[in-house]
Amino acid sequence: MLPKIVKANSLKEYLTPERCFIYENCGVSTGDEKVSIARARVEPGVTTKAHHLEGVQEIYLITKGKGIVTVGDLEPAEVAEGDTVIIPAGASQRIKNTGKTDLIFYCICTPSFTTLCYHDDEANLLRRE
Repeated sequence: MLPKIVKANSLKEYLTPERCFIYENCGVSTGDEKVSIARARVEPGVTTKAHHLEGVQEIYLITKGKGIVTVGDLEPAEVAEGDTVIIPAGASQRIKNTGKTDLIFYCICTPSFTTLCYHDDEANLLRRE
C-alpha cells in the first residue's frame, strides 16, 4: 500500500440496512485488505440489527454519546465516550443509543470488512426474545 491521506470532507455518509449511518475512512475501497476503519452514527433510540462478522474481528471505539452494547454471551453493558468494545470474529453484536444525541463510534475490523463477512442475526434474536 502507498502512503495516502483521506480527508474527512471527501467521505460520504450513507444509511445501512443495519439502521446506522456509516462512512468508511479506510478499507478495501481505499486499497487496504488488512484493516478497515469506519465511522458509525446511531440516532437516539435506535438499536442496530443483531449481526456477526464471519472471520473478522471488530473493535468499537466510542467517541460520542452513550448506549448499551450486546456482544456474544456477555450481559448487555453500558458504553460511553472513550470506551472500547472488542468483538471476536463470529460473535453476535448490536448496540442501542440510549442518549439524547447521536452515538458515534469507530468500527475497526481486521481483516477489512466486506459485505461477504456480514451475517444478519436479527431473526434468530427475535425468536429467542
